[in-house]
Amino acid sequence: MDRFLDTARTGPCWLKMTSIASLIADAIAFGQDPLKHYEVGAFVVMPNHVHLLVIPQIPVPKLTRRLKGYTARQANRMLGRTGEAFWQPESYDHWVRSEQEWGRIVRYIENNPVVAGLAAGPEDYPWSSAAPSNRCPPARLPAWRA
Repeated sequence: MDRFLDTARTGPCWLKMTSIASLIADAIAFGQDPLKHYEVGAFVVMPNHVHLLVIPQIPVPKLTRRLKGYTARQANRMLGRTGEAFWQPESYDHWVRSEQEWGRIVRYIENNPVVAGLAAGPEDYPWSSAAPSNRCPPARLPAWRA
């Protein structure tokens, strides 16, 4: 599914607009600080989807609803759209169970623009936690339990 999304051949690609990508990255940072809804481990805003690895501090459905709701309203305003969905209704969430899995997911997220041909290296893509200008300091790794 991710490879299909990365090609971005069909459907809207509003997230490749600088103003929309910036809105999403800023909202992710705002959810971390000052709202403290989560700690960001990694993120990337791709042309037609977002990857976000977090340590949640509030229930995940509430976190997702707030982030998607705010960004949808703002993005639709910027696009001159009313009464239309911006995000797909579903989201994929997954519990990370080990430090090794955490590291693998961070690498996957931050390399996503490289694999999709959008950047030469992870640090070259501005809408990613790998970029020098990223807005989110990395999360402290949780204490892993066996």
